[in-house]
This record gives sequence, C-alpha cells and structure tokens, in this order.
Amino acid sequence: MRRVTAAVAVLMLTGATLGTVAGTAGAAPAEGPRAAATCPTGWGSGAKSGATTMGADHLEDIRTGQHECYDRIVFDVPGGGDRIGYQVQYVDRFYADPTGEYIPVAGGAILDIHIGAWSYDLEAGVPTYPGQVGKALPGVNISGYSTFRDTRFGGTFEGQTQVGLGVRARLPFRVTQLDDRIVVDVAHSWTS
Repeated sequence: MRRVTAAVAVLMLTGATLGTVAGTAGAAPAEGPRAAATCPTGWGSGAKSGATTMGADHLEDIRTGQHECYDRIVFDVPGGGDRIGYQVQYVDRFYADPTGEYIPVAGGAILDIHIGAWSYDLEAGVPTYPGQVGKALPGVNISGYSTFRDTRFGGTFEGQTQVGLGVRARLPFRVTQLDDRIVVDVAHSWTS
C-alpha cells in the first residue's frame, strides 16, 4: 500500500511540474500595457528649485494622481506660464511659513513644497484656493496611494503657497515645471 501511495504522489508531482513547465514554456514575453514597468530612479532626494518668479499669479487647484512608478501632485496656476517658482525639499518637521507653527504631517518622510503663487487674491479679498493652515488639502483624497500618506496646507505668504506632503519614506522625487502648473512626482521605490 505504501508503494502505491508513494507512486501516486510522485505521479501527481511530476504532472504538476510538467503542467507548469508546459504552461510557461509556450508563454510569450510580456509586451504592451501588461509588461512590467521600468521605473526611473535617478531623480534623487535632494532639494530642487526652479525659476525665481514668486507671486505673479494665483494657485487655483491642487490635485493628485497615481501612476505605475510614482504618485503625483499637481499645482495649477492658470496664467503662470513657465515662470512659476518652486522649492521642494525633505524636512524633519513641517513648519508654516512665516509663523513657524508646527504642523504634524503623517508619513515616514515629509516634503516641504513652496509654489511661487498666492492662494489668496489680496485685491479681491478672497481665496483662490480654499486651503486652511494645518488642515488636509481640500478635495484631495490620497487613500490607497502607494507613496503619499498625508497632505497639509501651510499657508500663503509673500507670493508663495506652502504645502506639506507626507510620503511613505524618503524616496526619489522630481519636479517638472510645465505651462501653468508645477508637477511633483514621488517614486514608489529607489529601484525599478
């Protein structure tokens, strides 16, 4: 009886192995949208800045998106063109500028983002972006994101709007200055 049980076990394992080999041997390499992504990782995690124009226009929206290799936050500044200033860097703690008020931001690391645009129209006396100091960004839902963990509005002062972005860990990021917006991408990992 032992021999029959052992023989059946060997045949089952052999059949399973052959089925696996046959199933993978004929499979074509992944191509197109189902292929594994090669993610760029050469962005680094050092401070990044661009342009020097601050406060030329008004921030009107902040939105986010998920991509295969990174999470993205976009700052819309209609009429800003390609002259919108920015400064983005990792910090140990997030403080509102200029008050110095400490604002807790969840995550393993914090990006302090300054965009060269007001979020308040001084002449009209109304906000152009409805952020409240210390609160999560209105209309931004990052639940389920791979990298983003938290958002906090730091305020607007002297032509700059400040945002604290909590991320999973200190990961590489890039900043792209496009016509009428600044885009910050934070990679999901250091390797592809």
